[in-house]
Amino acid sequence: MASLHEPWLVENGLKGSSKEIRHGRTAHNMSSSSLRKKSDLTLVSKVRYAMLRQFLANLQEVILGTKLSVLFPAIPLAIVAECYGFGRPWVFALSLLGLTPLAERVSFLTEQIAYYTGPTVGGLLNATCGNATELIIAIFALSQHKIDVVKYSLLGSVLSNLLLVLGTSLFCGGIANIAREQKYDRRQADVNSLLLFLGLLCHSLPLLFRMSGASAALTADPTLQLSRASSIVMLIAYVSYIVFQLFTHRQLFEAPEEAEGDDDGISEEEPVIGFWSGFIWLVGMTVVISLLSEYVVETIEDASDTWGISVSFISIILLPIVGNAAEHAGAIIFAFKNKLDISLGVALGSATQISMFVVPLCVLVSWIMGINMDLNFNLLETGSLALSIIAVAFTLQDGTSHYLKGLVLLLLYIVIGACFFVSKTPLNQVNITNSGAKLAIDTIFRA
Repeated sequence: MASLHEPWLVENGLKGSSKEIRHGRTAHNMSSSSLRKKSDLTLVSKVRYAMLRQFLANLQEVILGTKLSVLFPAIPLAIVAECYGFGRPWVFALSLLGLTPLAERVSFLTEQIAYYTGPTVGGLLNATCGNATELIIAIFALSQHKIDVVKYSLLGSVLSNLLLVLGTSLFCGGIANIAREQKYDRRQADVNSLLLFLGLLCHSLPLLFRMSGASAALTADPTLQLSRASSIVMLIAYVSYIVFQLFTHRQLFEAPEEAEGDDDGISEEEPVIGFWSGFIWLVGMTVVISLLSEYVVETIEDASDTWGISVSFISIILLPIVGNAAEHAGAIIFAFKNKLDISLGVALGSATQISMFVVPLCVLVSWIMGINMDLNFNLLETGSLALSIIAVAFTLQDGTSHYLKGLVLLLLYIVIGACFFVSKTPLNQVNITNSGAKLAIDTIFRA
């Protein structure tokens, strides 16, 4: 393997010690690396032609270099099901399964590119592509005017990271290390909690503004303007967070050096593919994610009708669980190893990125597209988000953990999931229902 890696290091000018190369790896990178497996390039190295040998090596590293490679066949099956008019729920299910390994591979490719660009550019790339799947699904849903799907899916991503991923990590870590107290650096948790509270305020104000207004018709346009202004503020806060994370206080967010290798002997001390190979693969993966995301958005209502499950439950619960399964599994694995800083970095970091970057970006993109999307996620959804953030903030306030904390967060997620399971509000009818209720209240008071 060294013979295959050596030319790439020389060609791309990658110099320095392994510690310098690794410098800047985040918890998100470490979580995804836990699902990778070492590739055996013995047969590939015997191929006579250099270009073919390099292509086969890249193919083996990118496609077969993950424990989730068994899910890759779902991608062509989803395309075939769509082209030949199979059942729409099948297209939805296969597309959702296909997105799982793709999300993990995007993280792998951004890390490979970061070896050549340095930790700062690599960190920016990771901050942009870390939740690429959710962003692409949201943009396709916006293009089809399915604003409720956008709000539901993004809310579900935040809730799953705060309650499901963090809760499972704390619970499993507490059970596996029940004889000793688990500790973590609470400074990173404090920063993320503060940003989440800022995001919650920006979500709550449009809702409160509409509820306190004279009528829904009079508050609709001011609510939209308030949401757009709040989105700009949220993006400014997120940019400040990136500067804080990558420049001024980088040490708070770097993965512990002792976690650089895993129990399977996999080491990421040097890149396994070249810079341009990684870039081309990243573009290709993004195209495939875009295609599957389009299938998911187009078929979500058909799957809802066939399975008898509300669109809100599918978007808030199923989409985040399946779409981010790789990242979630990695966080849980590190919790088993008593490395909670990495698990917290994954859960809180992803929740912060969705809340402070993806959500406001969708509002501004919809503004450019001429679509009126605001930050009013309605009372039930905003209330669930608020209680979840408060519960997580209380859970992480003392810097120690045990299994009971994780169990409580998991039970909170189950209760919220049950709430949206029994909710049968049709798609695009939420705002109509709220407006009707507001109108009825206004009529009563006028009488």
